[in-house]
Amino acid sequence: MNTTATEIPNNLVWAILSTILCCMPLGIVSIVFAAQVNGKLAAGDIAGARDSSEKAKKWAMWSAIAGITVIVLYILFVVVLGVVGGAGSY
Repeated sequence: MNTTATEIPNNLVWAILSTILCCMPLGIVSIVFAAQVNGKLAAGDIAGARDSSEKAKKWAMWSAIAGITVIVLYILFVVVLGVVGGAGSY
């Protein structure tokens, strides 16, 4: 399959958003891979650019999943803690 440089996204926007809004450690890994894409394309390394692009996307998705999971668990914990704490005050 022939892939031109314009068909390989660097996923930098998603990497930055997932870092800011979700999970910073995983998002930073995504930013590192996203930053490699354009350099590899400029060097003519299409396979390397494609690999870095896929890794950037994967790490951004894992960052979003981790962030959402932490938020949901926090909300559940607060609700359960609120119910348990409220029942003891009667």
